[in-house]
Amino acid sequence: MFGFGMPELIVILVIVLVIFGAGRLPEIGSAFGKSIRNFKKASEGKDEIEIKPRKDDDKQA
Repeated sequence: MFGFGMPELIVILVIVLVIFGAGRLPEIGSAFGKSIRNFKKASEGKDEIEIKPRKDDDKQA
């Protein structure tokens, strides 16, 4: 995972803990998880979006 080992991840976690505080970590983690989930949905959701020309456009052209 990008060459990060356990010691590097612990250092990053401690830095984030100092910057944001313990109370905000769950909120940050939740927002990060939701953003990843939405990104995956958007990248896989090709079947959900259908682009069809409207019939009014056909008559105008």
